[in-house]
Amino acid sequence: MAGKEQWRSGLGFVLAAAGSAVGLGNLWGFAYRASQGGGAAFLLLYVLIVLVVCLPVLVAEMVLGRSTGKSPLLAPIKAAGSRWQPMGWLFVVAAFGILAFYAVLMGWTGHTLLHSLFLGLPTDMTEAEAFFGSVSSGNSVLIGQLLSLILTALVVSAGISGGIERLTRWCMPLLLLLLLILACWAASLSGAWEGYRTFLLRWDTNQLVNPSTIRNAFTQAFFSIGTGIGCILAYSAYLDQRSKLPKEALAVITMDTGVGLLAGMVTFPVIMSFGLSDVISSSTVGTLFISLPTGLAVLGPIGRIVAVLFFALAYIAAITSSVSLLEVPVSSMIDRLGWRRNKAVCVSTALVFVAGLPAAMDLKTLENMDAIFGGLLLIFGGLLLSFLIGWVVPRQFDKDLENCATPNNVRVYLKFMLRWISPPIIAFGLIISLIDLFHMWTAT
Repeated sequence: MAGKEQWRSGLGFVLAAAGSAVGLGNLWGFAYRASQGGGAAFLLLYVLIVLVVCLPVLVAEMVLGRSTGKSPLLAPIKAAGSRWQPMGWLFVVAAFGILAFYAVLMGWTGHTLLHSLFLGLPTDMTEAEAFFGSVSSGNSVLIGQLLSLILTALVVSAGISGGIERLTRWCMPLLLLLLLILACWAASLSGAWEGYRTFLLRWDTNQLVNPSTIRNAFTQAFFSIGTGIGCILAYSAYLDQRSKLPKEALAVITMDTGVGLLAGMVTFPVIMSFGLSDVISSSTVGTLFISLPTGLAVLGPIGRIVAVLFFALAYIAAITSSVSLLEVPVSSMIDRLGWRRNKAVCVSTALVFVAGLPAAMDLKTLENMDAIFGGLLLIFGGLLLSFLIGWVVPRQFDKDLENCATPNNVRVYLKFMLRWISPPIIAFGLIISLIDLFHMWTAT
């Protein structure tokens, strides 16, 4: 499968992998998870999980994809035999489930973009909440979901270099540039420091042992990096043997974490400056779809222009993530069934649309799908990856890294982390997440 196409350059792969990681999970997820009581404790846990757990697992996923040259469905089987087939199905189911509700969020983002462009921004909280009600319900949700999936399908059907790489090569630099501009602007607001202090720098030691904070940190780390669901594995199957995977993994994680922090540095000053603190605590999506448009409305025409640019690039960031999610079932159908890419894209897109209908109709269902597919299955996939590479096929992992001239000390470090550190930490995070979600669901 991988021999049919390849990335044009290492930079193209890094930008595509970063595009897979950078999406609404950063612009939307980071802000509200950091605000849910965690503050600096959440940030510390998140960074530690990314560096200690996600980085080695991301390298492992890249190695699995490149060394086998197979889709996420078949790569575990080629690496370790047929008994690992359930892991391949886990990748497909997780990516499929995430895209099902993610397309709904993309539709909301597109709706907000068009409203900002043609009708303007909400002028107060009442108007903003009424607008969000129209965005998140009714026929417009289905239309936005369908159009988002169609755009995603068009990119994936164009192939790796002609579609995915071309999209991310232009869009990722633009997104980073706009976020830098917005972060500088937000820093000049009167409530900027209070926003940083309240949501990013506020320290509470008790939050380090708070199950919800721990679950949020694990979920945010795995969801935003995107490891554990086969997206990076699918992309890595198209890599050549010269690519230096540890450096590329570090570049992806650095870019992803930087975008998350920049998004917080934009959002939290707006919340404090314009008195929108109640919104973020009462709605998980309020940060992006309520507080930001309302805050920017105060700036008049300039705020409207900024809102249009922000939501346009947020939508593009969402597409760069959605194409990687769709590539998982598409590449698996091509690899397993021998289908042509266009046929695999059409069938996958139709199935994802149907699977996402419950999330489009009910916000609570969307949040539950996020918790299960975008949280538990992601973390479980990371656990299986670390065990597979660290214990079952460690020699293949070492050989692949040696072939691309990875220094010996780096190889030793990564093997040690995947064998002894990552599995118990991920297992701990998975257990805490299960317990916390159980308490949350039974309490409601």
